[in-house]
Amino acid sequence: MEGKRRATPFLLKHAKQSCPLLSFLSTHRQLIMALAGGGFLIAGYLTERGDGPTVALLAMIFYVLSYGVGGFYKAKEGLVDFIQDRSLNVEVLMILAAIGAASIGYWNEGAILIFIFSLSGAMETYTWQKSEKDLSALVKLAPLEASRLIRDEEIQTVSVDDLRIGDHILIRNGERVPADGIVIRGETSIDESTITGESIPVHKSMKDEVFNGTMNGRGSIIVEVTKENANSLFQKMIRLVEQAKSSRPPAQQFIEKVEGPYVITVLMVVALMLTVPPFLFGAPFQETFYRAMVLLVVASPCAVVASVMPALLSAISNGARRGVLMKGGTYLEQLSKTQAIAFDKTGTITKGNPGVTDVYVVEETKKEEVLNCAVSIERQSNHPLAKAIVHYGKKQGLKGSELIKSSEDITGYGVKAVIGEDRWIIGNWNMMIQQVDSEVSPFYSSIDEQRKAWQSQGKTVVYIAKNDEIVAMVGIKDDIRPEAKELITDLHKLGIKTIMITGDHEMTAASIAAEAGLDDWVSHCLPEKKVEEIDRLKEKYGSVVMVGDGVNDAPAMAKADIGIAMGSGTDVAIDTADMVLMKSDLEKISSTFQLSGRLNRVVKQNLVFSVSVILLLIAANFAQQLSLPLGVIGHEGSTILVILNGLRLLR
Repeated sequence: MEGKRRATPFLLKHAKQSCPLLSFLSTHRQLIMALAGGGFLIAGYLTERGDGPTVALLAMIFYVLSYGVGGFYKAKEGLVDFIQDRSLNVEVLMILAAIGAASIGYWNEGAILIFIFSLSGAMETYTWQKSEKDLSALVKLAPLEASRLIRDEEIQTVSVDDLRIGDHILIRNGERVPADGIVIRGETSIDESTITGESIPVHKSMKDEVFNGTMNGRGSIIVEVTKENANSLFQKMIRLVEQAKSSRPPAQQFIEKVEGPYVITVLMVVALMLTVPPFLFGAPFQETFYRAMVLLVVASPCAVVASVMPALLSAISNGARRGVLMKGGTYLEQLSKTQAIAFDKTGTITKGNPGVTDVYVVEETKKEEVLNCAVSIERQSNHPLAKAIVHYGKKQGLKGSELIKSSEDITGYGVKAVIGEDRWIIGNWNMMIQQVDSEVSPFYSSIDEQRKAWQSQGKTVVYIAKNDEIVAMVGIKDDIRPEAKELITDLHKLGIKTIMITGDHEMTAASIAAEAGLDDWVSHCLPEKKVEEIDRLKEKYGSVVMVGDGVNDAPAMAKADIGIAMGSGTDVAIDTADMVLMKSDLEKISSTFQLSGRLNRVVKQNLVFSVSVILLLIAANFAQQLSLPLGVIGHEGSTILVILNGLRLLR
């Protein structure tokens, strides 16, 4: 079918790029051929109304041209599938019906059939092209070459695939950034709309991150590459696009599965109509043949086949324009059937930019030493809470320059490190229970009320232990996203349960959940427990969505029926997700739910309408109340209507 289109040869592709007219003709060639076939149809119809010995021959020539020109692409598609895949499809039925009509002198009716059928095919192709244009706009923005610096002096132009981590590249003003990296020299403003959807340029200076595919502004910068091309965020987005274009939802897979057997059944019924009435009941063969040709036309499932994919591609295209990328239509089709949606806390419900609000040190005289060691350790981590502690330390004038002998990051708990002869542990209370003898620590009992007060205010508590004794506690608050409350309200209106799954303490989780308006929350969740909670939610509610942004969310997102990642999240989360919010805008979840609901309604409308029309036309044909022209118009008209109904989802 349409997904089997051949790649454009290089020379033709180059010619299309250099000649706008050729590009237009090539892009719309199927529609142009269909309209040309319609022109020959009109010419044949007008010619046969005239007088003269050559009129009939000339009219037949016009009809033959209408058959050949208008039906070229659909006939080619049907024959290629038949020869290569040994499968019968609706195109085969249309070819046989048109040839059959011509064989008994109904050239005009056969040409009408070919014209409307090819026109509906051209409209379906337009849907594919429109969707591919919206989805593949990202691919065209991917840079192919980069200016690599050798010994920071010589500039060498290389393919982006040849860039390696640690390479230094020069990005001039007006150039696209060829790789993910950090700025090591220069200042500029970069348009990151291809990644975030925000058109306002972002100022970049030393140590700021830049992303592949974004547009550099007026300044020139030197960037150190941090990811190879295949692993860049931009390339991950492109892979999402490619997956979306090739995916088939369950409804379409079912239609394609039954299409072949259905066509064989129709051909068998037509064969019986051609043999049984004339030989057993003495019915006129020409009338029987005519009715068989009408059945070939009206029983063809063209409208049913076109009920799903044009609507689905239009919806995916709509989502892509709004900053929601999907791995395939399956997930968009199933989204509105979801009964519950689970959220991670940090970076999802909250902004993901936590800040230190409170610090308590057991021995106040050692506060600077404790915090300096904590900053030194946390500088090696990308976790939002670690960044918050480092940022706080910098504001206090701490350099965090202690030499770290060794460190070990424990996902979901915290970090262990050795400075000098001292063993440091920074993490949550679960880590303290495992690593520190809290019963003998004077810390826990002395400020337990303070800890509870912080957590009741929605603050996350990070503990610092030295040599198996807790020596400090840090309160960190991450503000709730303004759009989170609105999203939760919208989801409740749709009857969807909302749950927050977090590794934080119960009191902190309860405070955040109450502020956001969530139905429920689960605290103290490590990555493996998040997976267990998703299983529990699936048993309770059926279909479940998981929204997250971190490495520790990836297993739960993979376990959920649909995983949604924030565009600002980690690579692992984006790789695991079925949908990505490129702007990290939670409001897009609500609009995507609505889009999914619209998609399912349109598909149901199309299927009910198309099947009803087929049954009505078949009944009218067996009652001998349906002529071939009316059958063609009714059948192909219904196909055009379901395609147009699907195209409404582009808006």
